[in-house]
Amino acid sequence: MTAETSDRAADPAPAVPGVGGAIDERDAAMSELLGIRSSIDNIDAALIHLLAERFKFTQQVGRLKARHGLPPSDPDREKRQIARLRALAEDAHLDPAFAEKWFNFVVAEVIQHHEELAGTGGSDEL
Repeated sequence: MTAETSDRAADPAPAVPGVGGAIDERDAAMSELLGIRSSIDNIDAALIHLLAERFKFTQQVGRLKARHGLPPSDPDREKRQIARLRALAEDAHLDPAFAEKWFNFVVAEVIQHHEELAGTGGSDEL
């Protein structure tokens, strides 16, 4: 085996102009994409855990309201919270309308839970 043959054996694929660079860039982009998606997945997991904690507290509120005959919803508080969350969203460069939609979705679920608790008198049986 000559030195020239030995060199070709070490380089398994002949260079094709413009192809290798594109493949390397695509591989790099895919690797970066996987890293970004991993970060998104971690944030999603944290959000789920935070929502679970939030709902634990809203269940406490619902039981307290039910035991004392308080209404399941508090429109004045909801208005204050919407204003507060819209301001926080603006500061965080998040669409305030999205923050309000999210809050309204969560509050609707909370009120449903509170109404169910009101029907049981605030007992833990749901």
